[in-house]
Amino acid sequence: MGDRPGLRQLWADGGSALGVWLSVPSPVTAEAAARTGFDYVCIDTQHGAIDDSDTVPMIQAILLGGSRPIVRVPWNEPGVIGKALDAGAHGVIVPMVNSVAEAEAAVRACRYAPAGARSYGPAVAAQRVDGAYVDWAPDNVTVIPMIETTQAVAQLDDILAVDGIDAIYVGPADLSLTLGLPPGNNDDAPAFVEALTTIVAGCTRAGVVPGIHSSAALTPSRAEMGFRMITVSTDLIAMTAALRADLATVSDVIGDEPPPNAPY
Repeated sequence: MGDRPGLRQLWADGGSALGVWLSVPSPVTAEAAARTGFDYVCIDTQHGAIDDSDTVPMIQAILLGGSRPIVRVPWNEPGVIGKALDAGAHGVIVPMVNSVAEAEAAVRACRYAPAGARSYGPAVAAQRVDGAYVDWAPDNVTVIPMIETTQAVAQLDDILAVDGIDAIYVGPADLSLTLGLPPGNNDDAPAFVEALTTIVAGCTRAGVVPGIHSSAALTPSRAEMGFRMITVSTDLIAMTAALRADLATVSDVIGDEPPPNAPY
């Protein structure tokens, strides 16, 4: 699937990965996001407006744009994980992994026997591999459980000890909610910062890459904390911010009156 090393190799070489998040079901915006130069582009099929029928063309567009496609699946269920990988995803982010058993289930769903229980049938993905997909997958499919609750943090070391986990991904909103905080990034709350510090330290001990959902403004501090997989931007937030900025730029020109209607 191209000459660019996969995320597993990038991390093995000591690198970090910056990514963008997609919730809009459009191969056009997927390709545009990929062409900006992010290390990965994540298709959100859990909370975004994206269905299975959107995932295949969006992955194709991301590959065309030169980035690495990963998918956040709706849940830790082997059928949906296998379907995302068969569609060509280079890895999956699996939400709400709160125990060793759930982490083991996520790994099994991503790996073929004897290492796992993924059903073989990569109808779309196999077309992009020189040689057998079953040989390509073990070295290139990334398994990324989400650590996003106090329950998961309490069992962190045991979860990270599960063989086959490449990275974990922190969901700040759900983590905050389980800490009794508003959803989002609560860097002014000691409990939130302590949880992030605990997660990074645990990942360092276990040799697992720590990842997190972030923003451009927060990325330097997240990198300084030790996160090596950082989602920098999302399609809807970036688009809305740019539109608001453009409107603010011209607000003095048009005043309070709406612009005249035009056919185009």
